[in-house]
Amino acid sequence: MIRSARLAAVALGAAAVVTAAALPASATGAHTPPAAYRSPVLIGAVQADSPGRDDGSNRSLNAEWVTVKNTSRRAVNLDNWTLTSERTHKTYRFHHLRLAGHQEVRVHTGHGRDTWRDVFQNRRDYVWDNHRDTATLRNDHHRVVDTKHWGRR
Repeated sequence: MIRSARLAAVALGAAAVVTAAALPASATGAHTPPAAYRSPVLIGAVQADSPGRDDGSNRSLNAEWVTVKNTSRRAVNLDNWTLTSERTHKTYRFHHLRLAGHQEVRVHTGHGRDTWRDVFQNRRDYVWDNHRDTATLRNDHHRVVDTKHWGRR
């Protein structure tokens, strides 16, 4: 009886050591990160500084743009996707836009009529910082799909 009690105590002690060794890893939040989300839709070319003087005209505002492109063969529905400036915190939400395979669309700052090639934020002020900014594209689940940075950080 004493021998079986001693064996049970040794087994419990060994289990406690193993459990204690495992606890610090889980207590500190160590985990395997999820696989990176990869989308075929990316931010392409950016013209943050419209050519000429920034005079606030619609022509000048529309010369400021960001290209969003679909790199896959399949169409992607961009409804409720967003494009945001890190510096100005201004966000554009896509509405009723289906981006065909290998198609790109320019997102202009000013006013205009949306087409399959150009969409307009209908703003009266500039969105993108001329010298440094980060454009962030998020899908309809608010997941970051792509970012593009220019200038010094």
